[in-house]
Amino acid sequence: MSNRTSAASVRGKRVELRDEGTDFMLSIDPIALTERENYKLLIGSIIPRPIAFVTSLSDEGTLNGAPFSYFNIVSSNPPLISVSIQRAVGEQKDTARNILHSKEFVIHIVDEDNVQKINETAASLPPDKSEIELVQLTPVKSVKVAVPGIKEAKIRLECKLEQALELGGEDGPGCDLIIGKIVQFHIDPTIYQKGKIDPKGLGAVSRLAGINYAKLGDIFSIERPK
Repeated sequence: MSNRTSAASVRGKRVELRDEGTDFMLSIDPIALTERENYKLLIGSIIPRPIAFVTSLSDEGTLNGAPFSYFNIVSSNPPLISVSIQRAVGEQKDTARNILHSKEFVIHIVDEDNVQKINETAASLPPDKSEIELVQLTPVKSVKVAVPGIKEAKIRLECKLEQALELGGEDGPGCDLIIGKIVQFHIDPTIYQKGKIDPKGLGAVSRLAGINYAKLGDIFSIERPK
């Protein structure tokens, strides 16, 4: 297979146009890019991304709520999830700081019915101001953690901190990777049947790049090999 390359420049960055036999691909070294440029390539490539709306409590008792799309399953035995919370200029966000202090939080699945209000919670507020109050979401008491959830989500997951890692960055950590153990599921009974969740009924939305979101599209099945 031919592997010829030629150098090019995209917005002042060195990019290789690599011949892979039948097609040409742009070959870009992330070290040559700024954090923002890497961010744009990542969020445009890794799509769709599920969105977690995370509630947490400050030491003063303020109920914080924020959405995060660097979110996924880690394990089912035990049930673990991960949320990567990016730092701003090296500073921890309120959600990460609250979770590290209290060791508890609640994850909510963002859906078509609540995405507008949850998007509003992404506004920057002081630590003593509650996004839940700002957008008039309804707190509900949890069973096994002190952190309340919100009524407007069809699925919420009470979590206790399993592990936290400081990752990335050059002069200091760039993000807090939060791994939580689910200690209680809460599921709207209208979307639950025989241990399974109806994806259409849930209506989860996903994050794309920029200001774009996506709804669940066509569902198809493929048998897994034995």
